[in-house]
Amino acid sequence: MSDSNTTHFTNPSTFILLGIPATHIWISILFCTVCIITLLGNCTILFIVKTEPNLQQPMFYLLCVLSVVDLGLSTATVPRMLGIFWFNFREISFGGCLTQMFFIRTFTGMESAVLLAMAFDRYMAIYDPLRYTVILAKKRIALIGLVIILKPGVLVFPMVFLVDHLPFCRACVLAHAYCEHMGIAKLSCADIRANGEYDLFLVYLLVMDLLMIFLSYVCILRAIFRLPSKDTHLKALSTCGSHMAMMFLFYTPVLFSYLTHRFGQQIPHSVHILVASFHILMPPRLNPVIYGVRVKEIRERVLRIFPRERAS
Repeated sequence: MSDSNTTHFTNPSTFILLGIPATHIWISILFCTVCIITLLGNCTILFIVKTEPNLQQPMFYLLCVLSVVDLGLSTATVPRMLGIFWFNFREISFGGCLTQMFFIRTFTGMESAVLLAMAFDRYMAIYDPLRYTVILAKKRIALIGLVIILKPGVLVFPMVFLVDHLPFCRACVLAHAYCEHMGIAKLSCADIRANGEYDLFLVYLLVMDLLMIFLSYVCILRAIFRLPSKDTHLKALSTCGSHMAMMFLFYTPVLFSYLTHRFGQQIPHSVHILVASFHILMPPRLNPVIYGVRVKEIRERVLRIFPRERAS
């Protein structure tokens, strides 16, 4: 009897997403506002870099990759969340759930890889400015971009395979606002140790990215503080401080969400869901400001655009 039940429920037709346990109308307004700001901010960055010849540099190419990743991460999650809040569209097909899980994890891995590449870019610009354009030539930047795109997808694909082969023997109700790997795996009636170990392996890779980013910024600050100018010191502290704050906003919710499934059984579901949703919403919203508008060349270009619009 157990075998027949397992076979019957191996491929569930749909999952039910419960959403966020809060007052949905206020949460939905916040999510919608943040989504619109994310779209406008990242599309503005892409437009400015594409149309401004002076910005055809490695740093701005990586910034464009970050904007595309942010747009992809928001698109993969926020429309489904708003569908739950506004229209009570809680059902999602098994294939759709796996697809959403794949893209969320892939874009998260891409964002981590881009942040690491941008930290390395800033380190090379300060450590060896004379050879900066030679070391980070267009071909090398294209190769880095290819690795950023392909590596996370290759690493996440086995996770999809593991979930696809799990048997489900009970109602597939996800206490979440989007499809999350361990949340899906815990609904299975099979041994999910392989899922847990692979999830922890991906967390380890994120932690390694974070450590290398931190070391890059330590090297950047050491190089800058060897210069005599105090103004340069203050500017470097301001820039690196804002970048490290973004690292905190991105990595803390991601690691919290991953590790809660494994070690945080006592943490309320509402806290887990809100924190997990936070990493989907806030970094794509703030990245255009921290990495874009704070850069002098982009800020000047933005300031040239809006007066023309007001004058018209």
